[in-house]
Amino acid sequence: MWPMVKSSVPLDARPPTGVYAVEPDERFMRAALEQALEAGRHNEVPVGAVVVVGGEIVGTGFNHPITARDPTAHAEIVALRAAAQRLGNYRLTGSTLYVTIEPCQMCVGAMIHARVARLVYGTAEPKAGAIESAMRAHEHPALNHRMSATGGVLEAECRDVIQEFFQKRR
Repeated sequence: MWPMVKSSVPLDARPPTGVYAVEPDERFMRAALEQALEAGRHNEVPVGAVVVVGGEIVGTGFNHPITARDPTAHAEIVALRAAAQRLGNYRLTGSTLYVTIEPCQMCVGAMIHARVARLVYGTAEPKAGAIESAMRAHEHPALNHRMSATGGVLEAECRDVIQEFFQKRR
């Protein structure tokens, strides 16, 4: 089970509390939560992601490495692939990726290669999170792209989905 962890993302890195700034983040995180629930319906770890460009969802994905027999079938990778196909370009400049759980190092690498501008995630992943928990992979000085990261959006809801999944598996 994933422990309940208070996000360590500094308050100045979180979205402003004004309605205009937070509402879109919450709306798109709810879409990512729907994807996470879909993963859970397939008995996969319930992680969901959506890619947004210009206020429109252009790619969605949910975790399914077991059913796909693909170790890279993380929600973020699936959503990035869908967005790239839809937009006809592997560069997703100006995009925001919303994901329910803090991404792993592989997914952060894919976001960097895709040139994602902003990452928004729900809850920390204390064991393998590569934004704030286990490492800060997106800030490595050798990388040729920088993206901003905001954690803690709908944190309780995102954490509850993952915790309920693992509680049922016990």
